[in-house]
Amino acid sequence: MRFLKNILNFYLNSSIHVAIAVYSFVRITEMYFKLPPNENLDYFIFCGTITGYNFVKYAGVAKLHHKSLTNDLKIIQIFSFLCFLAMCYYGCLIDFKTLLLSLPLALLTVLYAVPFLSGFAKNLREISYLKIIVVAFVWTGFTVLIPLFDAGKEGTLSAVFYAIQRFLLVIVLILPFDIRDMKFDAISLQTIPKKIGIDSTKKLGVALLVFSLVLEFMSSTEITVKSPFMLFFFLMIIFLMRAKINQSKYYSSFWVESLPIVWLLFLLGFHNF
Repeated sequence: MRFLKNILNFYLNSSIHVAIAVYSFVRITEMYFKLPPNENLDYFIFCGTITGYNFVKYAGVAKLHHKSLTNDLKIIQIFSFLCFLAMCYYGCLIDFKTLLLSLPLALLTVLYAVPFLSGFAKNLREISYLKIIVVAFVWTGFTVLIPLFDAGKEGTLSAVFYAIQRFLLVIVLILPFDIRDMKFDAISLQTIPKKIGIDSTKKLGVALLVFSLVLEFMSSTEITVKSPFMLFFFLMIIFLMRAKINQSKYYSSFWVESLPIVWLLFLLGFHNF
């Protein structure tokens, strides 16, 4: 049992789970727009997610405690480096213009963890209200804009609606994390739950979900995508409304981040059966 728990912790701490969630969003975009799976691009984004998330989470720790790193963190460092090499490999196989478009998003990821002005001690993560916007924008960029740009379908009205919807959905996915982190965040870091309260945050999340539902019906008429979205929509509401400060260890980090994966499974089920 302890072995399985260690495997689960490594799976979460090494950002494999969040990378699968991002990969699921990419595949959902491909299915919505009837794009053939671009494995090189999909794997580039998957490996890049692991590299980027682990850089954000562990770069400061590794810098300060390089000689006293735990074995688990050393393993994650090695794993992240291998994923970085894989990202570079797949990056060489995708279209050069697509690769160029990913660079500003990658830069935002770096600035999210590293102070970006001389004498300015804050990174993007520590600037009030900007954290959630940056994360949602980067997720939307990699899971909607880049796949559509690579396929030459980025200029349609449906693509605009879909990108806005994805941005809103990612914001709602982040809210349970922000609620959980209220007791850990610095007083100066004004997240949405800290500013307007937990109840108002949940109401805001539901409002964003309803707007995303409207966008869903505006951008698509196919029952094979609407029905899975409705299931995903209600699951999002349930997990948002049940979020609290003292939530279980895996509530947000596993269950909430599993929702894009579940949505993809719903889509695959409706398409194949």
